[in-house]
Amino acid sequence: MVSSDKDPREEVLQAWYMNDSDEDQRLPHHKEPKEFVSFDKLAELGVLSWKLDADNYETDPELKKIREERGYTYMDVCEVCPEKLPNYEQKIISFFEEHLHTDEEIRFCAAGSGYFDVRDRNEAWIRVWVKKGGMIILPAGIYHRFTLDENNYIKALRFFVGEPVWTPHNRPNDHLPARQQYVKDFVEKDVANHAVDGGA
Repeated sequence: MVSSDKDPREEVLQAWYMNDSDEDQRLPHHKEPKEFVSFDKLAELGVLSWKLDADNYETDPELKKIREERGYTYMDVCEVCPEKLPNYEQKIISFFEEHLHTDEEIRFCAAGSGYFDVRDRNEAWIRVWVKKGGMIILPAGIYHRFTLDENNYIKALRFFVGEPVWTPHNRPNDHLPARQQYVKDFVEKDVANHAVDGGA
């Protein structure tokens, strides 16, 4: 029985499978017909999400709780737009290079919006649209990329455990322990589960 209660995250986060078009990366790139992806499916890939209070993030008890539970001791604010980001055009290109990190990537959208693209288990791209109030956590080792949407602006809070590490490891980097752990936890685990329950 499906609950009729709407998930509040739907107001600030959406996800869908991307088409193969080479058009502007800031376009939505929906398939035809559109093929949306559930929050449950994202969670199966290790991608976690919340809807939080973007106007009061400094005092939001839910954000405080998440930070305490996950050990996020460092925070900064990054604005990505032509006016605020030095070498904007080059940065946007580099953000959109497929890469992974050896730590979680935690982003909370305090204003504006943008796309985080992640690979599913079959290497297909899922586009996750994060708008004001949306928070997303990408697990260490997942291949992903980022771009702005057509609004060309996002103000994102970035969180870290301890000192920030910015290093992107562009694909291929399958030898890294973080990648091998991700594959074990989220890719092979699901393959094994499907074998057990007959591929359901």
